[in-house]
Amino acid sequence: MNKFRILGVAFLAGMTVSFAQNIDQAKKEIDAEKYQAAKVTLKSIVKSDPSQGKAFFLLGNVYLYQNVADSAQMTYKSGLSAKNDAHFNYIGLGQLDLDNGKASAAKANFDSAIKEMKRKDFEEYVYVARAYMNSTKPDYKQALSTLELAKEKNGQEPQVLLAFGDAYYGDKNQNEAYSNYRNAFQADNSLIRAKVQLGVLLKGAKAYTEAVKAYSDVMATNPNYGPLHRELAETYYLWALNVPGRQDQYLKEALGHYEKYMSLTDYSLDSRMRHADFLILAKDYKALEIEANKMKEIDQVNPRIYRYLGYSAYQNNNVDLAIKSLTDYIANPSNKVISLDHMYLGLAQIKKGTSADGTSVDPVLFEKGLASIRKAVEIEKSVTNELGEVGKNLYEQKLYKEAAAILEIATSNNESSGFLYDNYYLGNAIYFDNAQPGVVKDTVALRKADIAYGNVITASPDTQDVYLSRARTNSLLGDDQAMIKYYQQYIDLVTKKGPEELAKPAVKAKLIECYNSMAAGYANFDKAKAKEFFAKTLALDPTNVYATQSLNLLK
Repeated sequence: MNKFRILGVAFLAGMTVSFAQNIDQAKKEIDAEKYQAAKVTLKSIVKSDPSQGKAFFLLGNVYLYQNVADSAQMTYKSGLSAKNDAHFNYIGLGQLDLDNGKASAAKANFDSAIKEMKRKDFEEYVYVARAYMNSTKPDYKQALSTLELAKEKNGQEPQVLLAFGDAYYGDKNQNEAYSNYRNAFQADNSLIRAKVQLGVLLKGAKAYTEAVKAYSDVMATNPNYGPLHRELAETYYLWALNVPGRQDQYLKEALGHYEKYMSLTDYSLDSRMRHADFLILAKDYKALEIEANKMKEIDQVNPRIYRYLGYSAYQNNNVDLAIKSLTDYIANPSNKVISLDHMYLGLAQIKKGTSADGTSVDPVLFEKGLASIRKAVEIEKSVTNELGEVGKNLYEQKLYKEAAAILEIATSNNESSGFLYDNYYLGNAIYFDNAQPGVVKDTVALRKADIAYGNVITASPDTQDVYLSRARTNSLLGDDQAMIKYYQQYIDLVTKKGPEELAKPAVKAKLIECYNSMAAGYANFDKAKAKEFFAKTLALDPTNVYATQSLNLLK
């Protein structure tokens, strides 16, 4: 009998060790972002031993990482019935409450978990802090406050230090984040994520060279750590945006590292979707179309696939597929629609309505496209960054009215990256639309052009040609005083630049325009001034017919 009992204790001890090893394996898989592998490990644990509440909790967390909130909630609730560590699942339910804006319910769940802690326990505080950080509405101050409680229990624990680093990083305290990441790695040099985060801090400071160097140091010893390659991909992507002339090179690096990240994590549908999101950022639409079709083979009904099909179809000139895919996606009330969904639908509608030779646009489809684009901007105004190029293309096709409509939306965001150029092209589009022979002047639009040119002058007062454009616009408005003022500002600016600027043939021609137009304006209320400016024209061009004839009429 005693022998049986001894064997039983040994067996149970072995089971405990095995469970701990499997949990540690799952944690490593989660840290390495091998979510599919972690799900397999954790599902195996909960199936073979449903008494292990922490396995349910970690499995629920994986579902949350993959944005499957319903599965996460069911898993946490099942975990509450477990014999061991069931209380961890209250933390998961608390994060779901935070995501749904239920702060009081979240605190009640966190309190339910905390009251089950033993005297030396600290892990629960770390997970509560991470719930505050990982929520769709993160609260880094509350996370830091919670981590102070963990610090009281075990301030030198590497996971506590790592969590502090993440919380300070989210709270934009770079110095404290750096200190905690460094200390976490020193306390446990197997904690690769802490060292990777040191590179992330450099990336956030736009020190891309130094960030890549920091990542390379990690890669020298841990080349197969997936998140490292994801961070490298994102760093090279941002570097490409900020270094003109190197975009192709750095985007190629970015995409290469993201492919490596995929190969080191998994090719599940969720991972493919994250890859697709990155391909959208990198504007690799050929690869996006390939990825979207691969996802369709895996799951023909997942609605997000139609988003990716829509985006790639638009960029690859299959506008009918783009319109159908995005219309169907947006029409489904259960889908989470984002600004880019409306943006690409609108652009596809406009592209479909544009004639093959690019000289005309179907007004009905264009208005539909504008309505979709306006919805996109209502959701997220930063999408205006994408509109400048669209407006400029229409402008170059001499579709001035349509260009102005797009550029007016683009300039509604004064923080957009192309605000200055978009205003300049907006003013020009309106001016040329109203300067065409036989056109009835749209004074409301022309005043918008005047404001647009004013925005350019405010942002870049040395852009000399904008003064000419503003003067011409006010000439169409019949405002002689404003026209004269802006022509004079052009004259003052080029004169200030010196004889070399004044000697340029293009500048000389523009000065003649200024003098003749100002003289014509002065002729309406100050004939002496009109004669003075016609004389200035003749000083530059003695054979100028308009000035000569006008002076004769003024005598």
